[in-house]
Amino acid sequence: MAVVRILVDGYSLLHAWRNLAPDAPRHSARAREALIRVLTQYADSVGTPVTLFFDGAGAPKDVPKNISTDSLEVVFSRDSKTADDLIERTAYRLKPYGEALAVTNDFAERDTVISMGGLAQSCEDFVHDIDRVLKERDDFVKIHNRREANRYKR
Repeated sequence: MAVVRILVDGYSLLHAWRNLAPDAPRHSARAREALIRVLTQYADSVGTPVTLFFDGAGAPKDVPKNISTDSLEVVFSRDSKTADDLIERTAYRLKPYGEALAVTNDFAERDTVISMGGLAQSCEDFVHDIDRVLKERDDFVKIHNRREANRYKR
């Protein structure tokens, strides 16, 4: 079965990805915005929608609860729930449509998603995937631009 959606534990990924917004605290708006920017590029490149979950306690006061684009959805949990709760519920609800991939460093969370028929990946492995996909995209764009430039030189 194909992966229908990638479910990302936002703060888990931010803590594992130290090179992303290195001068910003891990729970800051600047770190979240950098993560959203990179995940939007990644989701657009791979064609698989991504849902990015943050614990509601860290939600900025003036940001709507759900932010959504075609490729990336950002969800802040309510104060009484955690991102883990939402990831589990979403993975369960997506089961009839295909496999959900949960990205987190929480072993209990990964085991729960796998027990429901989903897939799980560590944050470090996911960062490597992102780096690889974005490098391939950049290489493709360079080759394409070079080819187009040569085509118009003739």
